[in-house]
Amino acid sequence: MDFVYFLANASLTLRTIEYLRFMEHGAGASITVVHQIDGWIIKIRYPQSLSLSNRGDFRAFMSELGISYEPDMRLQMVFWSLETGQSPVEVMRRYQVAIVSHGIPDTKDIEAFRQQFTRGLGYCPETLA
Repeated sequence: MDFVYFLANASLTLRTIEYLRFMEHGAGASITVVHQIDGWIIKIRYPQSLSLSNRGDFRAFMSELGISYEPDMRLQMVFWSLETGQSPVEVMRRYQVAIVSHGIPDTKDIEAFRQQFTRGLGYCPETLA
């Protein structure tokens, strides 16, 4: 069961990861996080189907943070490539995207990306706040 959302900034992405880590139905979920100039695209994959109640809770939570997103063909190919076991670095080169995290949800990947990006720029863009 897959869900794809657009989030405006890093803080919302971090909240999503924390939610997945601490919710019972988040166990076993994997996440792919892609940074774009205007925000973050996250794909959450649950290994099993969620109950109607858990699905409703998850959608309600995500609707407060961002919007449901229909990826274009390029992003669909990015997600498919990662799911078939291709290296994130190889996928980034091929499709010219910034894959920040893929796999088990971990806030450290987001924090490291945010620090490196802002250090290189010398300021913090709104999407990294």
